[in-house]
Amino acid sequence: MYTQQHRELSSSSSPARSRAYLGEDWLRQERIPRLPPGMSTSSYTHKTSEYTYRVPTPPRIVVPPPALNADAVPQITLNALRSANFLNSVNYNNLVTTNALLEWTYERRRDAQMILPYLYLGPMTAAKDEAFLIGEKEVPGQISPGKFTLVLGIRQKHSFESKLMTGALKKARDLGIDSNTVDVANNQDLIHSFPFTSAMINNHLARVWEETGQLGRVLLFCESGNERSAGVVAAYLMETHVDVDFIKAMQLVQAQRFCVNFDDAMKRLLQGYWDILKARREVAAANAMPSPGPDANTVKIKRGHDYDDDDKMGGVDDDEERFGGRSFAPFSDQPF
Repeated sequence: MYTQQHRELSSSSSPARSRAYLGEDWLRQERIPRLPPGMSTSSYTHKTSEYTYRVPTPPRIVVPPPALNADAVPQITLNALRSANFLNSVNYNNLVTTNALLEWTYERRRDAQMILPYLYLGPMTAAKDEAFLIGEKEVPGQISPGKFTLVLGIRQKHSFESKLMTGALKKARDLGIDSNTVDVANNQDLIHSFPFTSAMINNHLARVWEETGQLGRVLLFCESGNERSAGVVAAYLMETHVDVDFIKAMQLVQAQRFCVNFDDAMKRLLQGYWDILKARREVAAANAMPSPGPDANTVKIKRGHDYDDDDKMGGVDDDEERFGGRSFAPFSDQPF
């Protein structure tokens, strides 16, 4: 209810003055929309997410499908780092020959697929297939790879001795094929194993090339062939090729073996490893640049001193012209 003073202010010639005086009364009447009869403010509640104090979730990494050529086949080009002699004999033409999205069948999960001409990815069942290991089995959608020279398993590390891959490794040894395993307990162990597994594969291929003059063949597998071993293959692609980042590596692996599973944790693991590789290459490129001579260093240092002196001297005259003739000072220094 308005008082007499409120009425006088409301009828005055200054609306702004009366509004300022009325304060909350005016805001309540003029600013806030009035609700229809029978409706309360609870009717305007909206659904919101639950408030939490956890660390914000990082954005998801989306792997887009690769571009297709005129034959509707993924077009992925590679440029290998020619750091080993065996890489000079690798032919990357027509690396991807089928569209796995259209031609993939469930039964192909049990077979190994070619990722590179010398590197295959598959499950543990493929590592136990004797006909496939010696190159006598015909795999749908790809030519026979010939006899493998290395079988490398990525195994889950346990507190007890695991015998999960014992049969596959024994089968390879009986056929005269080199075999080895890498035990990982978690993603931290997995990213630490990336340089080790890449070096193991390259050293084996280089040794086979020196001994026989032919390109060796490596089968990389885990229990399913879709998770840890797929991440190791993607890391190998990044480490041995110039133009392959973590997105392109996952695109190529999935284009060849469609059933691989790169979850969010694996994507971020590969992204982190790609950042490490980029930093290493940038440091190596900087160290490879020729260092300037002593004369250039002397000139550079001298010019730097000249510039520093000029910066220190600049503005002194302007200050004197601006403040020298004034009789008023905003403050004075306190004597010691």
